[in-house]
Amino acid sequence: MGKTCVHIGSEIHDELIRQGQSVLWLSQQLGCNRTNIYNIFVRDSIGTDLLMKISIALNRDFFSLYSQALKEIPAS
Repeated sequence: MGKTCVHIGSEIHDELIRQGQSVLWLSQQLGCNRTNIYNIFVRDSIGTDLLMKISIALNRDFFSLYSQALKEIPAS
């Protein structure tokens, strides 16, 4: 099975910018340092627990990106 077309780190970064929030703000929401947030931005995958925390902090369902990508995969 190949990789999904979702680059979750970019999506999180874009949403953070869209909301006008800072990396420092998100790091405080997640209880980590800013370096960890920058590392998230370059990831193309992420654990579900962390994605849930980010979804709550940014009030956005990032899981829906994967659901949409799944719908676009042709049936075999």
